[in-house]
Amino acid sequence: MSGNTRAAYLLPYYLWIVLFVVAPVVLVFYYSLFDVDGHFTFSNYAQFLTPVYLSMTLSSFWFAFLITVFSLLVAYPAAYLLTRTKHKQLWLLLIILPTWINLLLKTYAFIGIFGTYGPVNAVLGMVGLGGQQILFTSSSFVFVSVYIFVPFMILPIFNALEGLNPSLLDAARDLGASKWTAFRRVVFPLTLSGVRSGCMAVFIPALSLFMITRLIAGNRVITLGTAIEQHFLVTQDWGMGSTVAVFLILAMGIIMVVTSGTKRRVRHGK
Repeated sequence: MSGNTRAAYLLPYYLWIVLFVVAPVVLVFYYSLFDVDGHFTFSNYAQFLTPVYLSMTLSSFWFAFLITVFSLLVAYPAAYLLTRTKHKQLWLLLIILPTWINLLLKTYAFIGIFGTYGPVNAVLGMVGLGGQQILFTSSSFVFVSVYIFVPFMILPIFNALEGLNPSLLDAARDLGASKWTAFRRVVFPLTLSGVRSGCMAVFIPALSLFMITRLIAGNRVITLGTAIEQHFLVTQDWGMGSTVAVFLILAMGIIMVVTSGTKRRVRHGK
């Protein structure tokens, strides 16, 4: 294949990257340099470094961390069991199936499930605990977020477990290792690439959640995603909203760079 032909094939890819990745990021940065009245200023960046926005940043990272940890705790055993079932592809399809449903529909479904007259409160009433305020809490927000992100954690871990050489486990057992020791010393270290990929697939989008935050947690959870929504749709301060988005993009980029660097070091045995 000649150089001109290769360039022609790559042209749509480069156009896509420029139009839908580079251009939006440049526009966000551009708008961050203007105040609500359209005047050029750097005050938005100074305002972001105030305690209010730093608190939102810490809250965003904290909840993204919790969602990632709980997703991992659910996903790894699930993926491990999937690799040992007879109809693993069918079970995997059933796990992926909810991701085809619109996110807004799933969120509203949980509003009904956790609502005052929903099935959860009905069960609590039957066992004598009475109705509880489940909605508009940080716990319900984390629960719903974990439910939504778990499939994206299961898939890379499942692929890593499927690619594991069974002879390594046989060798560990022949050397006298228990099941727990074999898992801790052989299985888990060799599937860390899947764990890292799953954590990235969950942590990065969890940083910018806003719809689930609004509908499930109400005003109990304030994150950078909800701050961006407020500035663009309520206060109409596009400059400040873009500034928050710039910091969010930078945070995501740093996470991706650090994670990819860790992968390369592990791959080369350093």
